[in-house]
Amino acid sequence: MDMQTVVVGTSGTTADDVIAVARHGARVELSGEALAALTEARSIVDALAARPEPVYGVSTGFGALATRHISPELRAQLQRNIVRSHAAGMGPRVEREVVRALMFLRLKTVCSGRTGVRPEVAQTMADVLNAGITPVVHEYGSLGCSGDLAPLSHCALALMGEGDAEGPDGTVRPAGELLAEHRIAPVELREKEGLALLNGTDGMLGMLVMALADLDRLYKSADITAALTLEALLGTEKVLAPELHTIRPHPGQGASAANMLAVLKGSGLTGHFQEEAAPRVQDAYSVRCAPQVAGAGRDTMAHARLVAERELASAVDNPVVLPDGRVESNGNFHGAPVAYVLDFLAIAAADLGSISERRTDRLLDKNRSHGLPPFLADDAGVDSGLMIAQYTQAALVSEMKRLAVPASADSIPSSAMQEDHVSMGWSAARKLRTAVRNLGRIIAVELYAATRAIELRRHLTPAPASQAAIEALRAAGVQGPGPDRFLAPDLDAADTFVRDGLLVAAVEPVTGPLA
Repeated sequence: MDMQTVVVGTSGTTADDVIAVARHGARVELSGEALAALTEARSIVDALAARPEPVYGVSTGFGALATRHISPELRAQLQRNIVRSHAAGMGPRVEREVVRALMFLRLKTVCSGRTGVRPEVAQTMADVLNAGITPVVHEYGSLGCSGDLAPLSHCALALMGEGDAEGPDGTVRPAGELLAEHRIAPVELREKEGLALLNGTDGMLGMLVMALADLDRLYKSADITAALTLEALLGTEKVLAPELHTIRPHPGQGASAANMLAVLKGSGLTGHFQEEAAPRVQDAYSVRCAPQVAGAGRDTMAHARLVAERELASAVDNPVVLPDGRVESNGNFHGAPVAYVLDFLAIAAADLGSISERRTDRLLDKNRSHGLPPFLADDAGVDSGLMIAQYTQAALVSEMKRLAVPASADSIPSSAMQEDHVSMGWSAARKLRTAVRNLGRIIAVELYAATRAIELRRHLTPAPASQAAIEALRAAGVQGPGPDRFLAPDLDAADTFVRDGLLVAAVEPVTGPLA
């Protein structure tokens, strides 16, 4: 199969392109339009550099040191120095896909023709991506204002042939060696170029784009597991009727209800809630309100997607080259728009995890599970069943709640009070990645419990979509009811099943595409 190629032009990029480059190693090419725009913008910067008047980022220092005019013979050193000094990250390495997204999105802005970077620098950025060279970027170093400075600086450092990078074989080596092996000449930065390579929201934006892709899959998975739990608890699907959701017309709520209803179509388990000794009038909130909670998260994602699309169409730099030839300072590097939605998504994800855990707990409690054995155990007392699986899920939910505390509500002054308000968007993105990963695990535990519970209703027939999910999960190596066994491998396999989209893939041939 031919590798996908993403062409970078002047008008931004798409989320699909970011995913293709960051996660799937798509090749990057610069369009003729982009090369022309780069050449034109560079001519403007060169003209300004020749003038005696100081221009920020071209012939001055940076940040609180912008008052110093830099003579022409020191300007190349100035650009090298900003990269070296700003490559000050600490802590663990950031994931390869995040660094590739970071580099690709910076290249996207460079190719807008609004930064003044030469075409050969942009081409080197593309060459490094295409060679599979990934600069070492560290966890800490961005305040999310003046862009993701330290992370982008580590990427720019590799373009200069300095610092460390991971090769296509996964081995970390000096960046200069890797460039030489792939016959890529290190760049020699000129006026404004060092600053232009550092000054963007690219890291937090890349993580937002990838989180949205993951959350789209997880929200569909959560609708499926909620339906399975409703079925296992012999609940009623009547609360999912479209007419009940059109009178409160939140789009996400309607979509989640429709997904659940599609999964439950043809079920022989639903509707038994009034046949018990103490008939239920209605199901508990964690079951009955599943579309409202998941739907609110879906609407949050829709807003975050709109912010991401706007940012993907943006050229974030300071100063910026305008179409009329002016080079103007601005504040577009401030990460507030991205930071807010990153935090909002973490809140929504925490609540989805919380309601999922409550459904799991209900499945395990013999006083609330309507005839299921305690903890879904084979021989309760001798067997503990899924008792501790719920502990693990509860621990993950508690962590999710801590991760939901907004990073963007914080700010800390920097650069001698010149940069006196920052977004903390990088931090918001980092904790969202952890939250998304944990959400998948939480949903996997509910899936594990709900499928076991349905199989324990031996005299009732589940919905065809539910049966398809159970069969696919068992085929993936996740075992069904029985005596106690080593649970961690089953839970890990269920997590992989959810994370890789196999739950959605198992159900959709029966239900049709889920919203």
